[in-house]
Amino acid sequence: MPPQPEVNKHFWDFLKSFLGIIRILQIIFGAGLWVTIAANKYEGSIHFVLFVAVLFWLLTLTAFFITLLDKQDLVPVLGGDRWLLSNLAHDIAAAVLYLPAIGVMIYKTGRYEYCNLEQYKHHCLYKVYLAAAVFACLAAVVYLVSSVYVGCRKCRGEQTVV
Repeated sequence: MPPQPEVNKHFWDFLKSFLGIIRILQIIFGAGLWVTIAANKYEGSIHFVLFVAVLFWLLTLTAFFITLLDKQDLVPVLGGDRWLLSNLAHDIAAAVLYLPAIGVMIYKTGRYEYCNLEQYKHHCLYKVYLAAAVFACLAAVVYLVSSVYVGCRKCRGEQTVV
């Protein structure tokens, strides 16, 4: 049975929308961050960065698919008319929690800068932490842009994400 035209139309409308593109970037940068960290040795405060990255990657993935499938009315308490506000709260929380994660990654990168020399022959986490810091910064910027966009839509009185 072919998909219904209105479902298929909403599917493509969301993917082509500004928020759809932003959500895809959030998923890509979040995955880049936690895969970069998880694929290497990590310790101490990096656990917080990994927690933030995985938590918001999963939440963003869930919100993306719920909106993509136009099933936000089925989400208890947060769905329906509150879906835009729920997305705003999610984006603000992610932007706020990514800021200390960036600080942790910059601190850890600075602690390993001594091993960035060509003469240093041992395993060095400098480039790993530097890449993770870049992914964290990109993710924070995308969540901040999304927060501003969704906040403006909410202030104009709009109720839908698309």
